[in-house]
Amino acid sequence: MLEINELTHTYGDHTVLSGLTLKVAEGELVSIVGPSGCGKSTLLRCVAGLVRPTGGKVVLNGAPIDGVPDDLAVVFQDYSRSLMPWLTVRDNVALPLRRRGKSKKERRDAAQQALESVGLADAGRKYPWQLSGGMQQRVSIARALAYRPTLLLMDEPFGSVDAQTREDLEDLVLRVHRDEGMTILLVTHDIDESVYVGDRVVVLARNPGRVRAELPVGLPSTRDQIETRGLPEFVRLRAEVGRLVRGSTQDGGTAKAS
Repeated sequence: MLEINELTHTYGDHTVLSGLTLKVAEGELVSIVGPSGCGKSTLLRCVAGLVRPTGGKVVLNGAPIDGVPDDLAVVFQDYSRSLMPWLTVRDNVALPLRRRGKSKKERRDAAQQALESVGLADAGRKYPWQLSGGMQQRVSIARALAYRPTLLLMDEPFGSVDAQTREDLEDLVLRVHRDEGMTILLVTHDIDESVYVGDRVVVLARNPGRVRAELPVGLPSTRDQIETRGLPEFVRLRAEVGRLVRGSTQDGGTAKAS
């Protein structure tokens, strides 16, 4: 579904990404993790068409990305700035559906269904500022679900919420991924999270940013915050990802693990 070929991007004389190549299969949830400054968010912005890369190309469903694709949605970390405070929760979720050419009733029905799927069935008439941070991020996820994108990008979506809410949102994303079969590319700085939610973990190195390793996650598809994190395979993968992240500035090579 998604092919990133020799992606390079520079800001002035600073090269953030260099020769980054990655493929994502349809229906796959790929976690991207790496040290600060390795270009994780820049990579996601290039895929989203928000940043034009200096070199290389990004291909989605066989078509090179040139501008923001119609069949893509993004969930950002800063939920407070991604929601319109003057619109109700339901209207925030329904807003992108105007681009789909949906009627008013179709937009309202789709928004309500999406809110139900994230546990906010009764919040449609409230405003974002009346909700907690975790609930606001659920609204952002509901907006993406209502749009029914081919590819969902998530840029450290749980970085601004408390630990309990973070776990709840991780489980929500796993449920959405399982029920909708949606392809998801999730950037995170949390090593445990990258293993817990991912079908595959991609570790980036920095100076400049590039793929250091790709690790398939051989955990059960149905996961639990307590039981899954106690499995020997989870512990092994967490340690391996941690080792790769810590060593990512020392070795420019690319590794594949199984």
